[in-house]
Amino acid sequence: MKDYLISLYIDNELDLDEKITFVETVHSDRAFTDETVGLLKQELRLRFNPVVRLPAAPVIHDLPASRWNLFSFWLKPLAGFAAALLLVFLFTLQHPLPTLPQEQPHRFVIYLPETTQARIVGTFTGWKPVLMEPVGTSGYWTLTLKVPAGEHRYSYLVEEGRQMADPTVAIREQDDFGGENSVIEVQVAAI
Repeated sequence: MKDYLISLYIDNELDLDEKITFVETVHSDRAFTDETVGLLKQELRLRFNPVVRLPAAPVIHDLPASRWNLFSFWLKPLAGFAAALLLVFLFTLQHPLPTLPQEQPHRFVIYLPETTQARIVGTFTGWKPVLMEPVGTSGYWTLTLKVPAGEHRYSYLVEEGRQMADPTVAIREQDDFGGENSVIEVQVAAI
């Protein structure tokens, strides 16, 4: 309790009741008085002679004024940039961004019993035809492709290069060549 009172007294943090207790203890206990005075003298040395044991630091202001201005001109923005990079780095360590798949498997199916070949073209193939596979002799043609997330346009090419929109997709738009493309939105599956 006595050390606690001395510390509060030195830091000027005693309330009135504690000050009364402190003064009474100083007057009644010689060891407490000596300890308090010793700590006060030590505090006095620390407050008014703090640099005695420290080596002198180099003074940066000894640079010529023109060099100092150039130095400070570049130092402040670089320090700010470095601090910003550090904050971003620390934030990403604590909160890693989830990695979402960039492509999603999508199955295309069309019923064309009268054709002997079906292909698909679209934004996800770079508008290059990709051959579809027949499903036995059922008349269905199918193909599963990895399609990037987002909005895509496509159509089917059947015998002799005839283009047709996907009859199962309601959203369509005219292309620049007089044909019609189906429009789909591919969503990335949540993890």
